[in-house]
Amino acid sequence: MISTLFFANFNKYARITEEDFKLIEKVISRRFVKKRKPLLMEGDISRYVYFVEKGALRSYTIDNEGTEHVVQLAIEGHWVADLYSFVTQSPGSINIEAIEDSEVLLLPHHELEQLFEQIPQLERFFRYLYQQAYLNLQLRYNSAQSNSAEDRYLSLINEHPEIVARIPLIYIASYLGITPESLSRIRKQLFN
Repeated sequence: MISTLFFANFNKYARITEEDFKLIEKVISRRFVKKRKPLLMEGDISRYVYFVEKGALRSYTIDNEGTEHVVQLAIEGHWVADLYSFVTQSPGSINIEAIEDSEVLLLPHHELEQLFEQIPQLERFFRYLYQQAYLNLQLRYNSAQSNSAEDRYLSLINEHPEIVARIPLIYIASYLGITPESLSRIRKQLFN
């Protein structure tokens, strides 16, 4: 049985009927991922988009010096994927790892494409998700270019306090494009 969180997530942005949702449920699988274990690794083809039922995940890249750069932080009710790899069905550059013991729902690429034909509202929902992913990426890039690290941190606190409360600071710092030491200084200044 798929959770009401999953069903409600769809219906925030599109009207998916119960009959349509039953078709979606047929192609979904569930996976449990232990803390610090990978869900997807760089070089893999992303065959699924993942919906976080429980827990927390991060997606990240690794540069030539071996430094990790967090791309996305995802908790319950969030979707995560290597979107480029998922859409093109080619090897990706994103790693996805559990930050906490997590439970995710997997929606497979091939079946999703077939469901788009059957359920136009589903295609509308994913078009919205893809647009939001692109807009968020553009906003993060613009913010990194024009806002101070402190402003980026304050914005994250205001927009996603639940993420700041749960995710280790090392991942938040990477997500903001700063060092953990810089984030510690910012937090100390803000609390004083």
